[in-house]
Amino acid sequence: MKVDVTNNNGVLTVALDGRLDTTTAPELEKLLCENCANATALILDCEKLVYISSAGLRVLLTNQKKMKGAMKLIHVCELVMEVFEMTGFADILVIE
Repeated sequence: MKVDVTNNNGVLTVALDGRLDTTTAPELEKLLCENCANATALILDCEKLVYISSAGLRVLLTNQKKMKGAMKLIHVCELVMEVFEMTGFADILVIE
């Protein structure tokens, strides 16, 4: 998975490209831990995210809790959205 991070006045935008699975989830978790400490909001751009596993869902849920609701996902593709809906994450996460 490829990740592109930008910080605009405390708003951290993370663009995900590829698969968020058991192999790549720890990398994303580390990156978010390192970059979210001073962020006021987190935007995950999922336009190029093609797959998410339970390991990826765990990373998203953990960061949703850390950000106290100041996290949203944008440009979620249909396949990934189906996973969010089947697991109930569509009701927990802010998805635009």
